Amino acid sequence: MEASYDYVIIGSGFGGSVSALRLSQKGYKVLVIEKGRWYQHADDFPKSNWNLRKWMWLPTLGLKGIFKMTFYRHVVALSGVGVGGGSLVYANTLPVPKSPFFNSGHWAGLADWENDLKPHYETAKKMLGANAHPYMSKSDKVMQQLAKDENAPFAKTDVAVYFGKPGETVADPYFGGDGPDRTGCVLCGGCMLGCRYNSKNTLDKNYLHLAQQLGAKIIAEKEVVDVVPLDSQGAHGYEITFQNTFGWIKKTQKVKAKGIIFAGGVTGTVPLLLQLKKKSLPLLSDTLGNGVRTNSESLIGVTTFDKTNDFSEGIAIGSIIHLDDQRHLEPVKYSAGSGFFRLLMAPMVSGSSFLGRLFSMIKDFVMHPIDNFRVFLVDDWSRRTQILLYMESIDSTLKMVTSKTGMTTTQKENGPPPTAFNPKAQELAKKTEAIINGKSMVMNTESLFGIPTTAHILGGACMGKDATSGVIDKNNKVFNYENMYVCDGSMISANPGVNPSLSITAITERAMGLISVKECRT
Repeated sequence: MEASYDYVIIGSGFGGSVSALRLSQKGYKVLVIEKGRWYQHADDFPKSNWNLRKWMWLPTLGLKGIFKMTFYRHVVALSGVGVGGGSLVYANTLPVPKSPFFNSGHWAGLADWENDLKPHYETAKKMLGANAHPYMSKSDKVMQQLAKDENAPFAKTDVAVYFGKPGETVADPYFGGDGPDRTGCVLCGGCMLGCRYNSKNTLDKNYLHLAQQLGAKIIAEKEVVDVVPLDSQGAHGYEITFQNTFGWIKKTQKVKAKGIIFAGGVTGTVPLLLQLKKKSLPLLSDTLGNGVRTNSESLIGVTTFDKTNDFSEGIAIGSIIHLDDQRHLEPVKYSAGSGFFRLLMAPMVSGSSFLGRLFSMIKDFVMHPIDNFRVFLVDDWSRRTQILLYMESIDSTLKMVTSKTGMTTTQKENGPPPTAFNPKAQELAKKTEAIINGKSMVMNTESLFGIPTTAHILGGACMGKDATSGVIDKNNKVFNYENMYVCDGSMISANPGVNPSLSITAITERAMGLISVKECRT
């Protein structure tokens, strides 16, 4: 472990991985610090999500997997952990948002975003191996029927998956032999458990792989706890303190860097910056924590009573319905046997009060006892359940703050808070029930407490024209500090209404492209 670097990158997700490669290409010495594990073998990933030790992230209970659930006052955030960040657990889907995204929110007017980012979206697609999903699974056929009923366009998704010939391993098909071998997708539906078949184009197989070849160093199972500027605004660099993620005894290490990039995702970067603002980085903008968005999502599982239906075959998300410019619907799946979520399901209800919703749940059990019994005891939940991911780009925001106990929580900011009872999402779920002969269920945190779930928590370190309106400028540089950047979901400054991974990649490509090549000193 060397004592100093040109750049230290905190987190190895989409923003961190792009930064690692592009800075290495420009001659900088780079260190990537990741708090999760490094998954280098197929057996490192779970065969199903019943293997909580390998799948779920809760280190205090010995769970060291890739899937993290973070509970806030107004939302439950789902995210990824490990070398490769969210790419390990996301559903491979890489859409470009519609025009409203580029002209709304905190970053509106700071640049001609739609045109400026076009070439970077293309670069991101190429690097991530995006291609159109070539198959039609059972879930895609259901979506096609629903799209017809809605008179809305149906399309196959662009996904970061190597399809090739199922099960056949070939030499690197993406980077002229500089990348790793890849294996054709076997359509097991296990994308969100961590791909065990070497088919998913996770970041450790492209950006991070190539960055390592250029000398970038990656250390896993280490968590950053402090960043101290060597002068008031970091012109002379920073001292970064980190410790081991696991174990009761925390061994502390320190390195120095001329520049630093925060790329730990919203659930990592924003809480860390909120802590640092109170001690070592007091000049951070007072807008830190503002502008947290959720894509206004609804996640609804529709479980069929027809045992001939199998919704687990295929890839995690293979199609999309464009309901309009602001609303979209996708089918989501887990592999056969991955039925952990059945333990967290409750009848889909609505209502403004806890007692009202509780009454509605009890009424549902009383009125439909056989249907509820069949859903909870279904032979294979993931085979029999069509999960609906509904997203819309309505721009309401939350604020992240640190409570008196030191925990990060949320407060209402602008517009209505995220809702667990979106009427359009529930309408689409009812229509899906009719198509597949099933019953709709949602997370019990939604039915009981009215707290929605999001796989796309964004914002908290938004762009602005100055420190009074944002944490970072239009080039991702943190106001009031030198050589400090934020490059992850917390930089997203408007609601994309679709899966955000490609946008995080493209915006980071743009930011890294503006950093000059390292000067050679003799």
